[in-house]
Amino acid sequence: MKKPLPSPAVTAPPKGEPQEAAAARRSLSAKHTTLWLTTTAMFMAATVALCSFSIPVPGGHLYLCDVAICMAAILLDPLGAFLVGGVGSFLGDLLFYPLPMFVSLASHGVQAVIISLFAHYVMKKHPLASASVGTLIGGVLMVIGYSLGRAFLYATPEYAWLKLPYEILQAALGAVLALVLCFRGGLRRLYAKMVVRAKS
Repeated sequence: MKKPLPSPAVTAPPKGEPQEAAAARRSLSAKHTTLWLTTTAMFMAATVALCSFSIPVPGGHLYLCDVAICMAAILLDPLGAFLVGGVGSFLGDLLFYPLPMFVSLASHGVQAVIISLFAHYVMKKHPLASASVGTLIGGVLMVIGYSLGRAFLYATPEYAWLKLPYEILQAALGAVLALVLCFRGGLRRLYAKMVVRAKS
């Protein structure tokens, strides 16, 4: 019978590592995890809040939650981005308009993950360009997902076509504002400093 692997919480420090160094390493990891959790929770709350109000347009409403989703995806890793984009929009719909909540989970979740992957792993020497490409691809996938989802939910493609221009506007507005706030507004640089401080 194979012996069970030790729990991460009780795993001994690497051989030769002093107890003080191991404690410091755990403390730094806890600081970084706390920052990640706090930032993710803050953006999730912002996404839910932005789902609570909208601008009436023909065929539905125009929401501003894409701003928070795109910002979080640029700053956070793919898991954090999915929690903000997918789960955050899911909770927002669940609270205020439940019918499309699973469409939001899938569409905004994929959108956020794509943006995060580009922002953190593609063209690292050109972060603005990579984030811009990510928001473009993520926005296109979000629009496609919502259009297909609405056509299925309401059993009428005409409704999806009616809302399509406003879905495109919502994705574009969210992407542009997020890029401006993160790069021109300095939020990306500020968050990077906070991460460095948490690790130091």
